[in-house]
Amino acid sequence: MLFDVLQRNWDVVVVGAGLGGGTAGRRLAEMGWSVLFLEKGPFEDLQAAETTAERDALDRKFWAPPLYARIDGKFHLLEGAIGSGVGGSSLLYAASFERPERSDMEDSLERPHPTGGWPVGYDAFLPYFAEVERRFSVRGTANPLSSDNQSLLPPPPLRKVDAVMAEVFARHGLHPYQVHQALRDLDNCQNCFGRVCRRGCKMDGRTAGVLPALACGNCAVIDHCTVVALRGEPGRVTYLEIERQGERAEVRAKRYVLAGGGFGSPQLLMASKSDYWPNGCGNRSGLVGRNLMFHLLESIAIWPGRRLKPTGPSKALTVRDLYYDDGKRYGLLQSSGLDAGYGEVLHALRQRFEGGLFGPGGLLRKLANLPVWLATTLLGTAKVYRAIIEDLPYPENRVVFDPREPSRIAFEYTVHDELKARQLGFRTMLRKHLKLPMMFLTSGLELDLSHVCGTLRFGDDPNSSVLNAECRVHDIENLYVADASFMPTSCGVNPGLLVAANAMRVADAVSASLKQA
Repeated sequence: MLFDVLQRNWDVVVVGAGLGGGTAGRRLAEMGWSVLFLEKGPFEDLQAAETTAERDALDRKFWAPPLYARIDGKFHLLEGAIGSGVGGSSLLYAASFERPERSDMEDSLERPHPTGGWPVGYDAFLPYFAEVERRFSVRGTANPLSSDNQSLLPPPPLRKVDAVMAEVFARHGLHPYQVHQALRDLDNCQNCFGRVCRRGCKMDGRTAGVLPALACGNCAVIDHCTVVALRGEPGRVTYLEIERQGERAEVRAKRYVLAGGGFGSPQLLMASKSDYWPNGCGNRSGLVGRNLMFHLLESIAIWPGRRLKPTGPSKALTVRDLYYDDGKRYGLLQSSGLDAGYGEVLHALRQRFEGGLFGPGGLLRKLANLPVWLATTLLGTAKVYRAIIEDLPYPENRVVFDPREPSRIAFEYTVHDELKARQLGFRTMLRKHLKLPMMFLTSGLELDLSHVCGTLRFGDDPNSSVLNAECRVHDIENLYVADASFMPTSCGVNPGLLVAANAMRVADAVSASLKQA
């Protein structure tokens, strides 16, 4: 069977079966095109694991290898950042599907855009946002600060603690709403945030992408498959060189869609050097892998002003009032689904003051127990909220490819002063708007590595971008990209909805090009 799959000349080959690849592949398969997914990770039966040990072992298969990072000149080996396997990182995400703001894409006098605006405006994405919300069963309540007509299903009832938090936020002049999540309404949902969902409640690149694509009958998946390089000639990819179980082979198609994520897709282009492409495929501008962005995360323990009992996982509320202020770009404030009691608050306080009197065994480190105990006794358990702060593109922040270690994921990143200033500005703004007991749990700057984006930015000028407005690689007529690497700026929201919406937009462009051929 594998031989037959490899010998076939497919309409489209999709490299990567995560959120972007799964969504694009499904769209193309439903249009009648033959689609082959090539996935580096496993395609497992999620129902097969019965014991806790078996489930934990299965979960570990879906984590990609560690990242080799150089941040502000210091080396770090980072675990648990991105996913691998059919479904990709979306297997492990919290399924937050929030629409970006118009100002994330468009320039205006009121909110100037750091790049002058995207090559495709907000209105072009609107029909795709609505379609993704339907396909992924996105549920929640309307954003009261938006005029968009959103296609949302009813959310689950708010728990008492979240209803109290919503009331408190509103009393302070904020506009909370129930978080938009890609979740089917199944009984006894286990809230699988940050782990694999085995029941199919959580909608991801597997459940809403690859599996429906396979049901079309004109689609196949090859897992444990490494795409070594793109091979071709000026202006065109002719085949993919792949490796599976130690064997090399070629895969051919009329169109190719890269969806290996913000790390994987630029690495593959850089690995594809040839006489025709001396700097790698599509790298005439020298920007492949550059303008790397994440999001800055802030974790805040917030006490609502009265004692509330802990309730367990509950990712319930979103607030957008702090998205933009005084010319500065910030982002969402969202429930994390976590509680913070005595132990969590004490740990966070100690983390802030390592060394000196607060160091291990230090006097103040021991004395910190008392005020933390008193605060949590009087105030009860806090709810932990997370703020997403937009990251901005800088060419020196980049994915690093080493041909001697082609499977290694590595990057270099400098934290710029403007990001540090915006972190402090956000904290000041939150305290100003929300006069409640709170504690910032983040001791330094925390980057959300799972939100990697920007490394193959799209634009109208081939000298300052890698992709055109349709996310086709400049100068390569049959190569497209359908993951978060296309983003010129990171926006102030979780990227899930935007990635899926753009993947559908890319699929439509691929289909149109096939019809014209």
